[in-house]
Amino acid sequence: MRVLGLESSCDETGVAIYDSEQGLLADALYSQIALHAEFGGVVPELASRDHVRKLLPLIREVLDKAGMNGGDLDAVAYTAGPGLAGALMVGACAGRAMAYAWGVPALAVHHMEGHLLAPMLEANPPEFPFIALLVSGGHTQLVRVDGIGHYQLLGESLDDAAGEAFDKAAKMLGLPYPGGPQLAKVAALGDNRRFDFPRPMVNRPGLDFSFSGLKTFTLNTVNDCRADGVLSETDRNDIAAAFQDAVVDTLTIKCLRALKQEGLSRLVIAGGVSANTLLRERLEAKLAKIGAQVYYPRPAYCTDNGAMIAYAGACRLLAGQAEALSVQVRPRWPMNELPGLRN
Repeated sequence: MRVLGLESSCDETGVAIYDSEQGLLADALYSQIALHAEFGGVVPELASRDHVRKLLPLIREVLDKAGMNGGDLDAVAYTAGPGLAGALMVGACAGRAMAYAWGVPALAVHHMEGHLLAPMLEANPPEFPFIALLVSGGHTQLVRVDGIGHYQLLGESLDDAAGEAFDKAAKMLGLPYPGGPQLAKVAALGDNRRFDFPRPMVNRPGLDFSFSGLKTFTLNTVNDCRADGVLSETDRNDIAAAFQDAVVDTLTIKCLRALKQEGLSRLVIAGGVSANTLLRERLEAKLAKIGAQVYYPRPAYCTDNGAMIAYAGACRLLAGQAEALSVQVRPRWPMNELPGLRN
């Protein structure tokens, strides 16, 4: 089955074609970073309009790369949530319309399920069951995964997600948008031992997260360092290093706790924060000590992309799922509402 995947949930327009027998045939991605940088964050209306401008040219590009036309496709998968309502509508309406025109089924895909399954596109995919750490945008979740659609939420952020905390800390340090990658870059130049940042909620039972207190601690540290009105480059780098170390430590501790609690030895990390080099290194080192393995997608598939949507859609389409002609998007969509597939 050849599936066209469309991703338009926020500020990246992604398109891909996945073949259930040959794998990923072609993909393309357009990022709106330059568009939103002027405002220091995503402007929903501008994001929606840019998806309208970029989606069809990207679809043509991907079809050309694969040497195909619309008539060669067997189905269309599009992100229906969670995400920005207007942005979701662009991909959903385009996907449903093309599927109708081509006479093929269409499927609404859950954005976070796409991230969760992104490591399946790699040469050495994990086997079920495993623990998944989903760290994408406004989500930080630990999930037990026994199969596609068989998800048990073990813990989640009670306030700011890890990615949101990275972005807000970066803004406090005067770093440009998008803040997370910029903070990680300057953190590599800093001393993570100069400041003693807290590891929130690691000394209490459970697998939930909270990063709002860490954000406040960061702001207080920044204000203390700029008592004379200026935050030096050394101060900025050291605060960034200490902040990143605290977040990575917190995520690592909770991942190890989840593996032990569930008696599993495979961990998947996915979503934008999963591209963080320090997080990958620390998880690999800690899991190696207990004989466990960590899996993650290549950096290009950590951010939002069409490949993960095409793959997730193909899995469900092959199981016989499809959408009616009506178009419905769900800006808020709990992943545990997805139907499970037979393993």
